[in-house]
Amino acid sequence: MSVTQQQVLDSLAKIKSPRGVALTNANVLSAISASDGKVFFSINVDAAEARAWESVRAEAEAAVRGIPGVTTVMVALTAERKAGAAPPPPTPSRGTPGVQSVHAHKPPPQGGAQSPMARQSEIPGVAAVIAVASGKGGVGKSTTALNLALGLRDLGLKVGLLDADIYGPSVPRLTGLHEKPELDGERKMIPLKRFGLAIMSIGFLVEEETAMIWRGPMVMSAVTQMLRDVAWGTLDVLVVDMPPGTGDAQLTLAQNVPLKGAVIVSTPQDLSLIDARRGLAMFKKVNVPVLGIVENMSYFQCPHCGTKSDIFGHGGARHEAEKLQVPFLGEIPLHMAIRATSDAGNPVVDSEPDGPHAAIYRAIAGQVRDQLKGVIAAA
Repeated sequence: MSVTQQQVLDSLAKIKSPRGVALTNANVLSAISASDGKVFFSINVDAAEARAWESVRAEAEAAVRGIPGVTTVMVALTAERKAGAAPPPPTPSRGTPGVQSVHAHKPPPQGGAQSPMARQSEIPGVAAVIAVASGKGGVGKSTTALNLALGLRDLGLKVGLLDADIYGPSVPRLTGLHEKPELDGERKMIPLKRFGLAIMSIGFLVEEETAMIWRGPMVMSAVTQMLRDVAWGTLDVLVVDMPPGTGDAQLTLAQNVPLKGAVIVSTPQDLSLIDARRGLAMFKKVNVPVLGIVENMSYFQCPHCGTKSDIFGHGGARHEAEKLQVPFLGEIPLHMAIRATSDAGNPVVDSEPDGPHAAIYRAIAGQVRDQLKGVIAAA
């Protein structure tokens, strides 16, 4: 049964705001996304009233969940602090699959006010969180993130993989995982396990064909939930596959946890490198160390004769790394084996561990590990 926006609005109209007016008339609702039984929206209020609205958020979630045909609900309570107002005390939340209650605050004004980075806190049990990012889509970032995680695993580290690409989660397809995460006794989601990795993705909560239409507050809430409401256990490294670009998801991650570094993925051609520069500049602005640049699809290697062809040019990422004085981590070829194993849910580092491509990913992982040694040892 298909769920419509009007059905959602009708159910929300029965709920009263703290001021006694219908929720639909309180001018706090974002646009509502309702598709294939999945309903997403946010309630946007002033931070000073956030506590009073938490019970309303819970009522709204329960009301929408009661609509026939609804299978998943994500309701984000977002709080914007007015200029000059003191920050409200934190409101703890416990997430369940498809349900969200997180406050996202805008940065305070300058003049002695608290920095957004002051809200950072470590994820218990996780020694280092690193981001794998790209300035644009289509450069093989998710494939690189997964194989990098497997390379770190092969070096003896305990590794997790978070698919934070909420607009187009690829990790379910790349890993062959399609189960729904279960909850532990603390109502935290238990990451799925495969290849010796702890894996979580927004794609485990929605259908593969669902169009992910997110507004800014919902992006921030979803990323926060994937970080905080997952029982990651004890990990040396959590690899985060970021959405392409330099938007809300990247800033939320940087403001939420003290990132130990970022890996930038680019192809050799100039258009990709321009966007890679933007991504690199963003991480530097938020004081995240750049662990290095990877040149993906660096050259085409014929699977029959082994001849190399520079389809997208060659060496652009290496030159960019030298110019920007960041490490160059390596070149990954455009090869059918990498594509085929990724599509089949059997990444090349795991399915062909003795092959040349697995060796490339492990060499990149080795350089990343070496830069994180001090952090992991301290943890």
